[in-house]
Amino acid sequence: MKIDLKIKRHRKWFAIITTVLVAIIFSLLGIYVVEEYGIFLFFLIPFFLGFSPAILYNQKNVIKYGEIRDNAFISLGIYSVCLIAFAIEGLVCIVMAAPLAILFTWIGSLLGYSLIKRNPDNASSTYLIIIFALPAFSFLEKDSEPELTSVITSIEISANQETVWKNVVEFPKLNEPNEFIFKTGIAYPINASIVGKGVGAIRYCNFTTGSFVEPITIWDKPNLLKFAVEEQPAPLKEISFWDLDAPHLHDYFVSKQGQFKLTKLENGHTLLEGTTWYYHDIKPSFYWNIWSKYIVHKIHNRVLEHIKYNSENQSVI
Repeated sequence: MKIDLKIKRHRKWFAIITTVLVAIIFSLLGIYVVEEYGIFLFFLIPFFLGFSPAILYNQKNVIKYGEIRDNAFISLGIYSVCLIAFAIEGLVCIVMAAPLAILFTWIGSLLGYSLIKRNPDNASSTYLIIIFALPAFSFLEKDSEPELTSVITSIEISANQETVWKNVVEFPKLNEPNEFIFKTGIAYPINASIVGKGVGAIRYCNFTTGSFVEPITIWDKPNLLKFAVEEQPAPLKEISFWDLDAPHLHDYFVSKQGQFKLTKLENGHTLLEGTTWYYHDIKPSFYWNIWSKYIVHKIHNRVLEHIKYNSENQSVI
């Protein structure tokens, strides 16, 4: 009995460690060779982390699903720790991807268990097919074009357009944020300055990770300030044991242009709308748009609240 338990334990850890090693190899392929963050990384690799331990741990059809599920999530946990330990990814990205990873790891464990229960003789051949087929999926999204997304946030300010305009064009240093999202490494705005006036002037919106360089394209004082984005810093500073510079921090979230629109209200106040146009080359878009829109709204709110405070507490110059 003790020998059986020992063999079972060895087989369990063989299944988990083998699964994690293969998953890491697949991840390196997707990130550094294909250079694509998409369905392969966020759907198929988690699926593999759930499916693979079930097949490798197969004890001649006598395993309970609880064991399969536990092995799957142990694999996912070790895999996640390895991504951080080997400076492949940081904690923030892993936490954002966690809902997808957990869901598809669970699905993989269910399908793996179903296969070894219904057709155990074909489990090994099916596993080998999946091993060789999965890398091919990493190339499917390579040439797909990202879609431009816009986020609009507005606020009413108890000041006239001229005063608000002055605080839109450039503003002094903001207070340290209280929002938890900005304490995780997500970049947030510090202040803004401008060199020149009118179309062609260069506005610098300074974030914790660097500066957005924003050539002015429309200068309709005091109604509309629109600008392109010529340069931008990393969207976040990853939480990691290392000074991590993951590929997804560059050219995977790209801000293209932005604007501030000022509208005079009947009560003499000003409606200020901030808009950002951007795309992210990370898929699935529907999922990552949830995160990106939430974060961009938080950034907008931080800036708009600062402009509101400054505008309502100073006189027109």
